[in-house]
Amino acid sequence: MNPVFENCKALTFDLFGTVLDLGGSLTPHLKIFLDARGVDDGSSGSGSIDPAAMWQQLRYRQRIEQYQDTLVELGHTGYLETARKAFVYVSRLNRLDPTPAQVETFMSGWQELSPFPECVEALDRLGGRYRLIALSNGNPWFLDHLVKNRIKYDFDNVMSVEDVGSFKPAPAVYRRAARNLGMEPSEIIMVSANSFDVMGARTCGFRGAYVNRYDLPFEDTHKQYEPDVTVKNFAELADALL
Repeated sequence: MNPVFENCKALTFDLFGTVLDLGGSLTPHLKIFLDARGVDDGSSGSGSIDPAAMWQQLRYRQRIEQYQDTLVELGHTGYLETARKAFVYVSRLNRLDPTPAQVETFMSGWQELSPFPECVEALDRLGGRYRLIALSNGNPWFLDHLVKNRIKYDFDNVMSVEDVGSFKPAPAVYRRAARNLGMEPSEIIMVSANSFDVMGARTCGFRGAYVNRYDLPFEDTHKQYEPDVTVKNFAELADALL
């Protein structure tokens, strides 16, 4: 174990993309949408798009929607609303204007998210040493559904950013989590596959574990805000933290 983790008592987990496989779960639903619109898989040239490419566009756009939601300060709209806006935007970007029914059909796919296969076993291992907390951008009712019916793991607590009305990496999210847990930030490890999330937590004094599933670069940031450990999956995470 890395010595910086010796005094840590809790792990806070991002869910979307870290525990839950967003791309694997939602790309099939994008294919359904594209097939219904008569769009091919990208092999015929101009004007075509493949579901995996559209997913990358959508994920990128959703992050912009979340940042805008926080910065404009017109009221927190919630995670699923940013996902809906991103889907509509990316559809229009590709010259596809979805009908309300098509938007609703795609959004229903978010109820069917599945965890990465190694997560629950690793959580069981980690639970013997740490308190395990879901700390997510998701709507509270949505998180309750995902934890109970999709991840099927009994976290010690489930926290939503709606408590503070801002999306991660807003500092208030991490500070509120530490306060609610009654811990010093340095006693908590933020676990995320999103590098901005790890960086945000590190700026607030958390330790950081970066689950780099897709071999992506970390944020270009100050040395003290880099992760304490980088792993490829939750099996490696458990090995590193136990």
